[in-house]
Amino acid sequence: MAKNIHVKDRSVRVQIWDTAGQEAFRSITRSYYKSSTCAFIVYDITNKSSFKSVTSWLNECREMCYKDILICLVGNKTDLESKRVVTKEEGQKFADDNGLMFFETSAQDGSNIEDLFNKATEDLVVKFESGQIKLDTHSNGIKIGKYPNKEVEAALENKKKKGCC
Repeated sequence: MAKNIHVKDRSVRVQIWDTAGQEAFRSITRSYYKSSTCAFIVYDITNKSSFKSVTSWLNECREMCYKDILICLVGNKTDLESKRVVTKEEGQKFADDNGLMFFETSAQDGSNIEDLFNKATEDLVVKFESGQIKLDTHSNGIKIGKYPNKEVEAALENKKKKGCC
């Protein structure tokens, strides 16, 4: 899936791959790691074992991803608050202890989904502008339009000249 997100004066096209954490997708998930600049590790706030799995997903992500990847911890199913077993404070503490961005969302009712994508995209644009993520040396799922930063524009043009695989 691809989504256009507007950040300041830019239109950012983000490619999103969802493997739903299923074992059946484990082999292809590894190929996505190498070209990702952001990862969402999602757990179910109504399922403690889902939250316990976050540690192994985080370790795998850090082992296989680009070193400056932005990782977001996402507690999902806030629409089921009455069934919550993982507190917001537990999620926030884990995120803080591991240097992750933290959000709670509901895929069911859409709450906080736009905020999650917008904030993650804004942070990635900052990383591109600062040179922390280099467009010419790292394949990623993000395309940025209207480049006021000449270095970013030059890097993108250079990448285009080399061709694509």
